[in-house]
Amino acid sequence: MYQLEESKYLYLLLIIPIVVLFFVFNLYWKNKKQKEFGDLDLVKKLIPEYSSFKAILKFLIVILGLSAIIIAIANPRLGTKMETIKRDGIDIVFALDVSKSMLAEDIAPNRLEKSKQIINQIINNLQGDRIGLIAYAGSAYPILPMTSDYSIGKMYLQNANTNMLSSQGTALNQAINQAINFFDDDQQSKLLILISDGEDHGDDANEALEIAKEKGIKIVTISVGSTKGGQIPIKENGKVVGYKKDSNGETVITKMNPETLKLIAETTKGKYLDGNNTKSVVDNLQTVLGSIEKNESETQQVAEFKSQYQWFLGLGFLLLFIDLLLFERKTAWFQRLNLFKENRDE
Repeated sequence: MYQLEESKYLYLLLIIPIVVLFFVFNLYWKNKKQKEFGDLDLVKKLIPEYSSFKAILKFLIVILGLSAIIIAIANPRLGTKMETIKRDGIDIVFALDVSKSMLAEDIAPNRLEKSKQIINQIINNLQGDRIGLIAYAGSAYPILPMTSDYSIGKMYLQNANTNMLSSQGTALNQAINQAINFFDDDQQSKLLILISDGEDHGDDANEALEIAKEKGIKIVTISVGSTKGGQIPIKENGKVVGYKKDSNGETVITKMNPETLKLIAETTKGKYLDGNNTKSVVDNLQTVLGSIEKNESETQQVAEFKSQYQWFLGLGFLLLFIDLLLFERKTAWFQRLNLFKENRDE
């Protein structure tokens, strides 16, 4: 099994098509200038040693070399074997609110990014627990099934955004129902960590909460945002171009509603936490986790991931070195092949 430890660096591969376009344009420009200089056949006779094939070959070698180095920076890792691992922990599902109201910047940098920071810090303090991830707005969407691989969990978390779900709103009942179906081990203690600004626009969550109680699922709710509220920015290319308005043309002010979140936590004998202070949330959650009974279980997972970047890095530098040794002139053996059936006596 392969995984990329720093997949964000693959965006550097977007440079490659830009370089290719520049190279093609440069070939077009040189050909045009040669035609302006004089008869093309005459120009070729003036520079008989120049090989357009070698020029293109050199360029392809450079492109492949740069691509290999970029992949090396992303650090591909190979899982060498499967192991049965005994763990002593609980199953935790994170339900992340990705509705548009989470873009409000009444808490820095905004509600959604603050939520991601909180989940990241919680994961950093886990050991032996399995995690799952759900995104929800007007509906709920499973992002990551239960896993013991925290690095994959963080990767999927980082990609969560407000465009994942077309249906908007904040349907807490949908998130709870989705989480109930997520837990796949009846013997394990279960915890749902629900992060939201509390603006519930969905159906009543009482029925979902009753099912959660029956299945022994505790719910910790974490609020993000302020009761004073904030505007929902509309951005293009990273710049604010306006703010969301309602049907009357008035600017929408979204306010954090802790009461709904407190009620959900109390119903399942969980806990409500104010997410504006990340350290306080993490510390309080550690206390909650310590109070939950942990069961020993076995799980199979890929172990001993080994970095493979050195192969790509070596290939990249080798190709760049080969490029340095190649010249844009014809070699004697290649000329003798006369692949293009040129008449050398002309």
